[in-house]
Amino acid sequence: MTTRRIAVVTAGLSNPSSTRLLADRLAEAVRAQLAEREIEVGVDVIELREHAHAITDNLLTGFARPELAEAIETVTSADALIAVTPIFTTSYSGLFKSFVDILDPDSLRGMPVLLAATGGSPRHSLALEYAMRPLFTYLHANPVSTSVFAASEDWAGGEGASSLRSRTERAAGELADAVARRGATVAEDPFDPATYLGEGRSFESLLGGLTAD
Repeated sequence: MTTRRIAVVTAGLSNPSSTRLLADRLAEAVRAQLAEREIEVGVDVIELREHAHAITDNLLTGFARPELAEAIETVTSADALIAVTPIFTTSYSGLFKSFVDILDPDSLRGMPVLLAATGGSPRHSLALEYAMRPLFTYLHANPVSTSVFAASEDWAGGEGASSLRSRTERAAGELADAVARRGATVAEDPFDPATYLGEGRSFESLLGGLTAD
């Protein structure tokens, strides 16, 4: 069975949080969809609240603490990303944006992304389209068409919960299709000469091209 790895970034501030709950539901839905395609999935969850101080330090100094550096590597080396943030003042949270700001601008290029958010009112759902989607498009990631917003009423059962389940399944199916089409991500070895000399080249070939005067 083919194996893929999905990173889940959740920017909820409370514990427990509806943001983490939505992230877990989305991850499980994507896992189930990929299992139907005979693709096994490993899921790594990054709780940004656990790295809040390290993220601020990185913004100020330009250096990441080891645990933050590991979280960044987990995200940028994944085969796909599920990004979930609470909506504050009509946009993504400051913590979420700060984490995105410390990523290399090209590190998410071509990566399939499922966008999701939580908020108190359904009217904040538009933030997914006018704030989050442009952000990841700017980073050259590939957000799937369906985004998922969960308002407070969607957790109460009834019609709202049914609609949330429907959106979750549709978005999960789109991400699973994108992951299956893309193939597995192969991490580059920074110590492999091919990384900086070019495929098939070595230090010997580089030196061999130099001639004495």
